[in-house]
Amino acid sequence: MSFKRYVALGDSFTEGVGDDDPTRPNGLRGWADRVAEHLATLDDDFRYANLAIRGRKLPQIIDEQVQRAVDLAPDLVTIHGGGNDVLRPKVDIDALARAYDEAIVELRRTGARVVMFTLFDPGAGGIYGPVRGRMAIFNEWVREIADRHDVTVVDMWRMRGVDLVTHMDDDRMHLNAAGHQYMAMQVLDALNIGHTLERIEVAPPPVLTRKEALVENARWTKEFLGPWIHRRLTGRSSGDTVSPKHPTLERIG
Repeated sequence: MSFKRYVALGDSFTEGVGDDDPTRPNGLRGWADRVAEHLATLDDDFRYANLAIRGRKLPQIIDEQVQRAVDLAPDLVTIHGGGNDVLRPKVDIDALARAYDEAIVELRRTGARVVMFTLFDPGAGGIYGPVRGRMAIFNEWVREIADRHDVTVVDMWRMRGVDLVTHMDDDRMHLNAAGHQYMAMQVLDALNIGHTLERIEVAPPPVLTRKEALVENARWTKEFLGPWIHRRLTGRSSGDTVSPKHPTLERIG
């Protein structure tokens, strides 16, 4: 299968946060770029746009990105959202699902192949443990919407063959380069597109003493969790001053 016009929609996950590359727009690569780079090798006419912006909640993604994607007449669309919504103190997941369903209808009307994602399983512990149930409910909606509209799902919740800790960036919120490479492979596999991408080797997580773990957690809280909470309390977003890194269809690779 070959695609000519791929448009990626979403939040930091799709923008590529955690996969730093100073030579690229926004200083990021990410799984979507990696997928696009491979697709570009299959068709000389291939073009790619990435409208994702970090920090965006699902309604913002729908309002700001879906119509722009439709206007680009894509034959492949990936869309990820919902993670920033379920982390908020209050969220109406059913309302999110209704809006998501309507957005997918609009994207499918283009005739494009559409790919959705479930949220990852954070496990019962850690900072995401309290919202694990919300994430599971949201994921069931994603699967139902995908079934209803013949959409491909990359089911991150069921990815048990990867050590999440070693594939996360230092902020514990985004994938690192190895994680983005792995996700690119999962997307291509879901699309039944042959590729030669290989997983990036990662070192096992260090074994820390209790004291070392406390020091590391304190550092992480100061550098990452604290600023994240402050933005939530002040109504700001990490994406407030960020623009899409590939706003129009263009060559890549």
